[in-house]
Parts: sequence; structure tokens; C-alpha cells
Amino acid sequence: MAQSISLSLPQSTTPSKGVRIKIAALFKTIGTLTLLLIALPLNALIVLISLMCRPFTKKPAVAAHPQNILVSGGKMTKALQLARSFHAAGHRVILIEGHKYWLSGHRFSNAVSRFYTVPAPQDDPEGYTQALLEIVKREKIDVYVPVCSPVASYYDSLAKSALSEYCEVFHFDADITKMLDDKFAFTDQARSLGLSVPKSFKITDPEQVINFDFSQETRKYILKSISYDSVRRLNLTKLPCDTPEETAAFVKSLPISPEKPWIMQEFIPGKELCTHSTVRDGELRLHCCSNSSAFQINYENVENPQIQEWVQRFVKRLRLTGQISLDFIQAEDGTAYAIECNPRTHSAITMFYNHPGVAEAYLGKTPLAAPLEPLADSKPTYWIYHEIWRLTGIRSGQQLQTWFERLVRGTDAIYRLDDPIPFLTLHHWQITLLLLQNLQQLKGWVKIDFNIGKLVELGGD
Repeated sequence: MAQSISLSLPQSTTPSKGVRIKIAALFKTIGTLTLLLIALPLNALIVLISLMCRPFTKKPAVAAHPQNILVSGGKMTKALQLARSFHAAGHRVILIEGHKYWLSGHRFSNAVSRFYTVPAPQDDPEGYTQALLEIVKREKIDVYVPVCSPVASYYDSLAKSALSEYCEVFHFDADITKMLDDKFAFTDQARSLGLSVPKSFKITDPEQVINFDFSQETRKYILKSISYDSVRRLNLTKLPCDTPEETAAFVKSLPISPEKPWIMQEFIPGKELCTHSTVRDGELRLHCCSNSSAFQINYENVENPQIQEWVQRFVKRLRLTGQISLDFIQAEDGTAYAIECNPRTHSAITMFYNHPGVAEAYLGKTPLAAPLEPLADSKPTYWIYHEIWRLTGIRSGQQLQTWFERLVRGTDAIYRLDDPIPFLTLHHWQITLLLLQNLQQLKGWVKIDFNIGKLVELGGD
């Protein structure tokens, strides 16, 4: 009688889950670096031709009263855009970033006079404030315009009192920033002003959701971390799930605690829109609105008087000074509900790439007749490397036609004929070095965000 023999590999020869993840990350990173290397010659050629054309491009204006402007967030496109706007108006721009992003490709922009790095504020708040103070004094800064990361916005508010002795800080006080950045506190504040917001509940324990009586609700709900979460913010799982067990399993998978509260918010079907607004003493001085999505990489200005009126009422009642970004849902009945607020610059500011009045909107003290909006002839903005990546998901001729039309109608948010070098250094210096660092550490990453200039990582900044 034949005897069956079962062979198995020793346990030590079977790659563990952690090892498999690192191997996958290794191949993903090497593959991406290879694609960037293939694109490098074409990118370099475009930049070289642009540099040859620079003598024929428009020169910056001569400001009547030139100022030294400090702009933070140097790795991000929105910081580059503001630097270009201030420079075009005749001002001198100093750009800063955290030590981690010393490799910022935007430091090579024509619009940037000096570049500095500072400590991460969450790791060293006092060191961060002191570094800002030293730069403000050394460069004789007149105005500090923070282009904050979600983490830095509160620390810039804390630094405001120390910096205000030497320059204007175009940012909110700490209590206002804390309220605006707290999704639950913001909706509570807006509701108290009679403005439309979804029903919301603060969640500090998964059991609050598990025991919630959804039978009395007409709409589904979603959960969002009150503190910024670059990965889970894209998870819009509707609650309740099909079964109580599924609901409990999902909620318990989230890091909800009294120290890290979440918000359970009514999910209102409708069109998503986002805004950027620059305000001074409650006056709306610059405003734009765009259709939105969870991972936003395209901006085209849309006229929406109801949303603009919502923002005007909110900033006027609170007499805000700074930059404020809001996310809205416009329901089928036309009502616009503000679902989230970020007390910082929005990437939608890229729609002002050709507007000559941006610097005055930020620096001027004289009231404007109306808020500045993107010019009628401004093109929608996109990031070409994101658009190229989208080609991998195209499955039909119609999708390809839509993709091609988007490129023809729009303009790249980074490339400028009169300032081409960041187009090369962002993609093939900043992102490439971040990938090489990641490769050295064998870390995983979720996606590349060319707009923000970073690798999106679990537990990242």
C-alpha cells in the first residue's frame, strides 16, 4: 500500500507578512523610480527650452513699498504659488520648510530669495518658534504668511504672539485655529450662527456608534477623525453597515479614543465643493470655489453665490484674519452644507496663477469693492504627473478623450515658462530623494502627492 507523504517547508523559510510587505514596497519604489528616470530627459528638455525663452518673459513689477514676505510650507505647490504671486508684485520672498523637506524643489524658484529649514513643530514647539523668530529678525520680515500643513497650523498660531512684535502674522489666534480645525467644534460654531451644517456627534468610544439608534435617522452617517489622518480621511464607509456585526467590526478597527476623538457626521448626498478664502478683519478679500473630491488634484473655478454668501457670513461674524478653506456638500434641493473647515491655505489658490491682485489681497489694508476671484481666462489647474498616472486607469475611448480634453483646457500648476526649474526639481529631486530615503528604510507608502510634495504614508505627516 502506497503511503502518501506530505512535504512542507520549514516555517523559517516562509516569508512573514512583514517581509512580504517590505518586498512589495521595495518593488513599488524601484518601479516608480524607474518611471521617473524615464521621464527625466523629456522634463529636462522642456525646462532647458523654457530657460532659453526666459529673456522674453514678463518681468516682476516694481512695488511702491516692497516688503519681505516669509512663506512656510515650501514643499507644497500652494506655497510656490503664493511665492510667485508676491514676487510678481515686486516683493521679496523667503521660503521655509521642516528639516525633513530640506530637499524642497521649490527652493530653486525664481520667486524665492532665500530658503531655510526649521524643526518640526510637533516635535519641538519652542525650537520651531525660536527658528521662525531668528529668520524673521535676520531677513527683516514684514509679513509672515503660513502655508500650513494640518499639523503646523496650530503651532503657527502659538508662535504668533512671539513673532507679532517684529512682523505681521497673517494667521488666526490659537483659540480660533483650534476651533476651526476641530470638525465637531466648527460645525457647532457654524450652527450657532444659523449656517447650514450636517447633524454631527462627537465620538470618543466605539460603543457610542455601536449603541447608536440609527433607526430614527433618515440619512446614513460617516466617521471622520477630528485630527488629520492623511490615509483614513478617504474612507467614507456608510453607517450603519448591512449588519450590526459589520458595523461593530468597522468601528472597532478605527483608533477612536478620548485622546483621539472622531466625528460621526450625517452623510448628505450631493455635489462636493471646496473653497479657499483670504480674509482680513472679517472682510472676504479673495475667494474661489471648485468642484471637489476626496483626493483633489484638479481645480476649476465655479460660481456659487450661495457658498460665497455662507463664507462671507461666517468670516464676518467672527472677524477672522487669515486663510480659511471649507468643504461643502450641495444637496439636491440646492442647500449648501459646510462639512469641514481647515484654517490654512487651500491648493485651490493655484487657480490665481495669472491674477495680478493676489499680493494686494493679502497685504493691503484698504477694503476691496468685491472679493478677488480667478480671472475669467484662467485655465483649470492640474498636476501633469498625476494625469499621466491616470492613464493607467483608462478603459475606454471616451475616458481617453476626457483625459486629453482636460490637459488641453487646463494648465500644469507647477510649470511656468518664466519659472520652469521647480517643474524639474519637484519631480526629479524632491520626490526622487524621498523615494530613495524610503527605499533605504524599506518603508511602505500609499501614494505620491505631487501637489503636497510628499509620499503619503500610514502614520505620516
